[in-house]
Amino acid sequence: MGIRMTTEELSRPWLGQYDANTPHEIPLFNAPLYSLLDKAADEYPRRQALIFQNTRITYAALRERAERFAGALRRAGIAPGERVAVMLPNLPQTAEAFWGILKAGAIAVLVNPLYMETELCTNLNDAEVETLIVLDALWPRIAPLRCRLPVRRYIITTVDEALSFPLNWLYRLKQSRHQQGAPIPYDDAVLRWKDFRKDAPRLSQPIEHPITTPALLQYTGGTTGTPKGVMLTHANLGTNARQILGIIKETAATPHKFIALLPFFHVYGLTTGITIPAALAATTLPLPRYVPQDVLSLIDKHKPSVFPGAPAVYASLLQQKSLTQHDLSCIQLCISGSAPLPPDIFHRFQEITGAAILEGYGLTEASPITHINPRDTQKQKIGSIGLPLPGTDACIVDTDKGGAPLPPGEEGEMLVRGPQVMQGYWRKPEDTAATLRDGWLHTGDIAVMDEEGYFFIRDRKKDLVLVGGYNVYPREVEETLREHPDVQEAVCIGIHEPLRGETLKVYITPRPGATLRRADVIAWCRQKLASYKVPRLVEFRDDLPRSSVGKVLRRALREEEERKQAEHAEAGE
Repeated sequence: MGIRMTTEELSRPWLGQYDANTPHEIPLFNAPLYSLLDKAADEYPRRQALIFQNTRITYAALRERAERFAGALRRAGIAPGERVAVMLPNLPQTAEAFWGILKAGAIAVLVNPLYMETELCTNLNDAEVETLIVLDALWPRIAPLRCRLPVRRYIITTVDEALSFPLNWLYRLKQSRHQQGAPIPYDDAVLRWKDFRKDAPRLSQPIEHPITTPALLQYTGGTTGTPKGVMLTHANLGTNARQILGIIKETAATPHKFIALLPFFHVYGLTTGITIPAALAATTLPLPRYVPQDVLSLIDKHKPSVFPGAPAVYASLLQQKSLTQHDLSCIQLCISGSAPLPPDIFHRFQEITGAAILEGYGLTEASPITHINPRDTQKQKIGSIGLPLPGTDACIVDTDKGGAPLPPGEEGEMLVRGPQVMQGYWRKPEDTAATLRDGWLHTGDIAVMDEEGYFFIRDRKKDLVLVGGYNVYPREVEETLREHPDVQEAVCIGIHEPLRGETLKVYITPRPGATLRRADVIAWCRQKLASYKVPRLVEFRDDLPRSSVGKVLRRALREEEERKQAEHAEAGE
């Protein structure tokens, strides 16, 4: 059942907890998302948009690069509304391609570079992607799949194209000495990045209906584990950036630098590493992969002021033996998401940096942020996901029956509505109708709201495991394992870890007479799944706990693991 009520009829106790001057509502962003880039380029043309190694790109230059890439896409025949996929780590080309796709009027499909065969074929075919921008190092994974993909045009870029002289020359020299495998077969369908965009005219396609025009097709398992393309419009993403700015109270008048180690292909990393920095005409410092010492060196060199991250990142930095040799006091603001932030990590990182740490919550279907703690440390509640963003409503309803909002203190499913909520799932009207009801997004998360309007996540209704900030659906892991000739049955659950969020564990019943080892299970999964979906723990059993109708009781397995953890804690292990 849905909820039918006006905003006025909904209790909104969180409004009284907002910091002073925080708006209760946010004007809808009724413009192309790329207008954020345009405004930054108009008002601060010489300000650095991107700094990567020895390369610096101003906002004026980034806009020109994006518009020439848009022109190259149009020259190649890509029309408005077509899907263009980007399979890159955090590089300057990723930002250039993203803005260029939008300026061509096309829809960006950001692909995780860790994806393997099943994920790539499923998502790219579902989106009917005909153009894929990919890093040369990933080509050996793509090449064997070409006959199974709808892609007609591959645009290959390299890390050295993100570097300036002499680093680009040194990188090419190093690569030539260690090159392995067959060379990339460049032709009319497999194009070099520099050749594709050479001499392209500039293009900035008007977006007539930003409120309903998708800018991004972001794939997620949604509420069932079946991959779905979440349609996020220009207005969705632009309004969410505005909502965040309404909380953090920063403007482009103050130059900021953002650490960008969260992957751009994840909507959280895209928002905190590309769209919000553009809205502030801020500098983004991309990191292609997370290496703690690289982060500390980057902080030493560039003195970033904003550090979006995840609990595991903050915790790992605190564990570095060389931490005392680095001055982190330049960091003024941290935004933490993807997993609960342990109180000890919160306090230790705040003590070292002096920064305001804002813990929040989001999901792909909401562009992604819906809740965040106030910037005023006196109003923050440790362990809470905070308050709904300006212009966002949230409530708790009965997990099974739905119906009217439950009073404060009552546990149930959290529902959200607001201008950042998706348009729907790509070409899946039934799934959209099941998740979006009467304007409310059913998150599948079990939560409670206190008297002051702060929300606390308790559990998940949907079968979802959160590993290092990434969604993993047990069903996908189980189906992969059932394809193994020696596996009779496989069940996957998430085991809570304070920093990683959860760790995947699988219980396997081997086929009669089969000899199966943990290494066999791990190797099989690594061939077929992204690395973060590979279970770390494997347990072999002759049988599994079942209900009266024979269904495996996941809850019994979870409770068993919780008892083990409690026993270890009591024993001081």
